[in-house]
Amino acid sequence: MAVAVTRGGDRLSERLLPARPGSRPRHATELLGEIERAVGDAGGWDRIDLLAVGVGPGSFTGLRIGIATARALAQGLAMPVAGVPSLDALARGIAQRPAARDRPRLAVIDARRSEVFAALHGPAGEREWGPLVAAPAELADRVASLPVAPLAAGDGAVRFRRDLEGAGAEVPADEDVGHRLSARQVCLLAEDLAPSAPHEIKPIYLRPPDAQIWRQRVRGQRHGR
Repeated sequence: MAVAVTRGGDRLSERLLPARPGSRPRHATELLGEIERAVGDAGGWDRIDLLAVGVGPGSFTGLRIGIATARALAQGLAMPVAGVPSLDALARGIAQRPAARDRPRLAVIDARRSEVFAALHGPAGEREWGPLVAAPAELADRVASLPVAPLAAGDGAVRFRRDLEGAGAEVPADEDVGHRLSARQVCLLAEDLAPSAPHEIKPIYLRPPDAQIWRQRVRGQRHGR
């Protein structure tokens, strides 16, 4: 979970709360508190004129809580809000790495279930394809067909490093900050987007949540008896 405040491209505040090992994401219990602290660091709500929220793809629970919080704040404060695709924000962070110069940037988020969410951006930042959900081998096939090897980053790139590097992509060291989806990049992208009404902010899931898949599987097992 991450929260940031920016102005004119400058970071005024940024707070990161990584998930504790083996625990659930901390959005439900700590997100509002972190927002208030970040806003306080930046000088208070009077200095905020736009809310930004990552809309996925990503964790179903994290997206649902983050978007619901952004909608509620936008309504309560009568403030515009912008939804930013998470892979776009990750790709913007990749672009800051020296190795990204003049080459494509591949943003890869671990989608669990042995899948990834991915999108490819060109050297100028334009999205070339995605967002999509795919098995690592399918993504590797796409990478292998590219005319220029991309710089790939994100927790999905770390987890499936062997597949991506085998297809020709360059993946920075595991500890490289380019793998982190930054709230600062979400804010900076939002500055160039047209704001939306709260109800217009929709999540990008790309696939149904685990609970729905589990229910469908149970129904199928019952009907198969």
